[in-house]
Amino acid sequence: MITGEGRNPGDPDPRRITERVIRVDQAGEFGAVRIYEGQLAALRLKGRANSEAGRKIAAMAHAEREHRATFDRLLVQRRVRPTALSPLWHLAGFALGAATALISDEAAMACTVAVEETIDEHYASQATALGDDEAELRATVEKFRAEEVEHRDTALASGAEETLGYGPLTTAIKAGSRLAIWLSTRI
Repeated sequence: MITGEGRNPGDPDPRRITERVIRVDQAGEFGAVRIYEGQLAALRLKGRANSEAGRKIAAMAHAEREHRATFDRLLVQRRVRPTALSPLWHLAGFALGAATALISDEAAMACTVAVEETIDEHYASQATALGDDEAELRATVEKFRAEEVEHRDTALASGAEETLGYGPLTTAIKAGSRLAIWLSTRI
């Protein structure tokens, strides 16, 4: 299979598909780093940076920084324009992370569950769309997808579902994440 095989008239060509994958994934990893930075800042403010939740969030943040670095390199190597929305994701990601961590450790973990479940779906659709001509990029997406699922599982094991209003909170965060994906793919 080749990237874009079976596309309909008006669908993006293989080059555009690849550009969109790299653009949105770089934006998403940038946003994830900012969410964790916001959570860690809030935990420091609360004197809980060295708590169990703080240590787990710091470890997940480290992985997200590695993901971001990979997509930063791909932007340059493939000459892909980054999203114009990075300043918005810079602020929105930090604010979301800080707000959830200020609510509670469990709310911070609920945020992780919501974001990572959305990213799992997103990365799965990308892996399906990328053909054998983009095997290396597909392998990167699949590797990062597995790591995002690990983050979700860590957050679930850390009491995410115990958050008061878990359902509405995660639904809202998922909706925002899906909108950010849609916008970053195109803008």
